[in-house]
Amino acid sequence: MSLTNAANTPAVAAMKLRAEQLCVAFERDSKSVSVLEDITFDISDGEFICIVGRSGCGKSTLLNVLAGFLAPTSGSVIIDGEPVHGPDPRRILVFQEHGVFPWLTVEGNIGFGLSKLPRAEREHRVAHYVQMIGLQGFERTYPSDLSGGMKQRLQVARALAVNPDILYLDEAFGALDSITRLAMRKELLRIWQTERRTIIFVTHDIDEAVQLADRVVVLSSNPARIEDILTIDIRRPRNISSPHYLELRDKLLEQIGQAYTV
Repeated sequence: MSLTNAANTPAVAAMKLRAEQLCVAFERDSKSVSVLEDITFDISDGEFICIVGRSGCGKSTLLNVLAGFLAPTSGSVIIDGEPVHGPDPRRILVFQEHGVFPWLTVEGNIGFGLSKLPRAEREHRVAHYVQMIGLQGFERTYPSDLSGGMKQRLQVARALAVNPDILYLDEAFGALDSITRLAMRKELLRIWQTERRTIIFVTHDIDEAVQLADRVVVLSSNPARIEDILTIDIRRPRNISSPHYLELRDKLLEQIGQAYTV
């Protein structure tokens, strides 16, 4: 499916994930502090969801609950009709920090989850992602000799290479320079439109959310509740200077208290 002809969302899609009345509270100074409160929403199979909100509002906490890395204080997460009780190898979370394996080279990191593939297919896939993230010539380099941005690119490539059922990303492109970030967004969209994997992407970048998402979940602060779920009803590829794009972007900025002014 090409970028030009792809519709914004699949015509019919089954429910993939449901968050039901999620609440998370942490103990701090012998007091219970509520971080997430009454979070309920559905995600369809193959949908691209972005989660936005003010810094520190609980976006990453919500993502960790959805991925099974953090148990909610109350409520539940259901994926494919089954409750989530912990992480699952079919679902990959790309952390905000650099989560690469220091004992493996660039090639080794990207190929880490591909051991069951035939050798020729594994080598082809590794070479594709090395090229995609711009690390040609660094294939046998260890992470200790890579810059921070290169490590982040490597982590994203490793996640994409295993073709996950659900891909969770936490500010995954935040450490990249603007040109590489745009290239990674484009590549992520190409993979998503070809394979229709479900993607849940936490970002602080409103333009990134409007460029990528089918819907944007907007969180309030202290504690985080769902303030809005905004449908991005623009066909891809998206014209980032169109009046409707700018209208949606400005609406999101206003909802998180960052009205677009100079």
